[in-house]
Amino acid sequence: MELACLDLEGVLIPEIWIKFAEKTGIEALKATTRDISCYDELMTMRLNELDKAGLGLNEIQEVIATLSPLEGAQEFINWLRERFQVVILSDTFYEFAAPLMAQLGYPTLLCHKLTVSETGKIVGYNIRQANPKRQSIVAFKSLYYRTIAAGDSYNDTTMLAEADAGILFHAPDNVIAEFPQFPAVHTFEDLKKEFIKASNRDLTL
Repeated sequence: MELACLDLEGVLIPEIWIKFAEKTGIEALKATTRDISCYDELMTMRLNELDKAGLGLNEIQEVIATLSPLEGAQEFINWLRERFQVVILSDTFYEFAAPLMAQLGYPTLLCHKLTVSETGKIVGYNIRQANPKRQSIVAFKSLYYRTIAAGDSYNDTTMLAEADAGILFHAPDNVIAEFPQFPAVHTFEDLKKEFIKASNRDLTL
């Protein structure tokens, strides 16, 4: 059996921080891993902006409660599950993702956790391990699984490179230009075709 390993935000669900930035008007929070390749730098900036604005987990979760998966994402996940074992490898947090995972039918999710005070202030973040997406692929390969991965951002590229096949999906032009070794597609129908092409089995749409 082959494993399909997917990024979450920007691939299956909206970018949570962008939606929160639009709600609050904090422009700095629109930056994502598409813009800043160092995740620690990005998260430090985010927590500083939340602290300055006096905002915390409760306010972010209120925005998340209004979100739905991207159009076509649920159908795509169902299609993928019929042909692959599906694992979501994300740099989001369990405290953010739970409502959207329910809408996607609870696929396996490996991500991070937040440290939150009793008042709801986010005081820190706990990375599951260094370079977690790539290390997950390494672990799956050690179990003799063949892996096909898809993502959209800088923080996905080591995962894509480590997988048996990597695919850029919904990626911005700057990421596509810097990583021309990966096929780049923008619709779920084309992503299905790339998974079929990358598989070593005889699959059909």
